[in-house]
Amino acid sequence: MKVGFIGLGNVGGKLAGSLLRNGIDVTVRDLDRSVAEPFLAQGASWAESPKAMAESVDAVVTCLPSPAASAAVMEADDGVLAGLGAGKIWAEMSTTDEAEIKRLGEIVAAIGSSAIDCPVSGGCHRADTGNISIFAGCDRETFERFLPILTTMGRRILHTGPIGTASVLKVVTNYLATANLVAVTEALATSAAAGMDLNTTFEAIRISSGNSFVHETESQVILNGSRDISFTMDLVIKDISLFQAVADRADIPLELAPLLREIFDDAAERYGMREWSDNVIRRLEDATGLDITAPGFPALMVDDEPEEPGAEVIPKR
Repeated sequence: MKVGFIGLGNVGGKLAGSLLRNGIDVTVRDLDRSVAEPFLAQGASWAESPKAMAESVDAVVTCLPSPAASAAVMEADDGVLAGLGAGKIWAEMSTTDEAEIKRLGEIVAAIGSSAIDCPVSGGCHRADTGNISIFAGCDRETFERFLPILTTMGRRILHTGPIGTASVLKVVTNYLATANLVAVTEALATSAAAGMDLNTTFEAIRISSGNSFVHETESQVILNGSRDISFTMDLVIKDISLFQAVADRADIPLELAPLLREIFDDAAERYGMREWSDNVIRRLEDATGLDITAPGFPALMVDDEPEEPGAEVIPKR
């Protein structure tokens, strides 16, 4: 299968790199041609337009920062839709809106192509090693056709149901990660104020009922001072907003999500929309005068090695 990949940012670039490393025929495109140069040097082809890409490949993957960006790439005069045809696949790996993916999916289906929403979860470090999790929303036949490509990019693959379901679950999991991050920052700040050694605090949380994936990854980059988890304030705000939209459509009266939005709106105003999301902890550092780092704390360390070679297709329960 020839695969086109549009969007070579923090996550997209790593996913495209996994395809190339595993011998997939890849064509790439990004608004910034310079970010594509390393991929071209590894054997990828360049597409002059999304339309030209769609015409030349079997499947087009988009991994873009917002629903609006995806819509622009899809629906422009020289966009992906103009180049799709019968039997081709469009795979949306962006974190997007359920209603929007369904809308574009209907247009794709009318052309005779198949659409999948297949966002990833697990962070850029896991995307870089091909050990990320992928949700896939589509009919089962399309899932089976595209599964060999998904297993090249990710370790755990879950077919979530029809198109749109993966996008809902993605914003649910990102919402939970955001709630965990804010809780972790408060736990670390309180521990520091109480005179706890933060290396010991990290381990105490890690081996206890307070542990979480967010603690095991993001607490590390908070304490080592880099604050670099390759995710920015504006993306957190986008994800909380998408989650809120899902809840609003279902008339769920949320209490925590609006508070998280307030916290990140304030952090973005203080430090910039493109600041790393983990620097939300600076709000507490500024308020208390504390330096919530641990001297000598190592760089980000995670276990990215699968227990067994190959990907795991997780059955729905």
